[in-house]
Amino acid sequence: MPTARETILAALHARLSALAATALRGEVLPERIPPDGLLILRDGEPGEPEVTLSPLRYHYQHRAEIEAVVQGAARDVAFDTLTASIGTALAADRTLGGLCYWVEAEAPRPVDLPVEGAASLKAAVIPVVLHYSTADPLA
Repeated sequence: MPTARETILAALHARLSALAATALRGEVLPERIPPDGLLILRDGEPGEPEVTLSPLRYHYQHRAEIEAVVQGAARDVAFDTLTASIGTALAADRTLGGLCYWVEAEAPRPVDLPVEGAASLKAAVIPVVLHYSTADPLA
């Protein structure tokens, strides 16, 4: 049986997979960027939990990361469209079907990356904070 953390990350990946861009999880950046863009979900860090007693609960503010990458002549518009679609997908259900208390993305810090012999990339890491609780830090 998967842990709460894995279940939540899988639900987030599924939410990203419904977008037009190709969504991967924990993969390396491929040589070719799909025309609609690329999203790579990184598991990130659960951080140090707050602990409550009676009943014992571990409350996490897990920071996952989404790497968003687009390529092409209209990359500024494509990047804006891609990041807006991520925001819309997360806002549609901030609890990922009741798995989290709250899911919230932080603003991206885009960078342009030159590629020799090809169109430049526009990319950013988008931190996503997942608020959830578990009865055991390993569960």
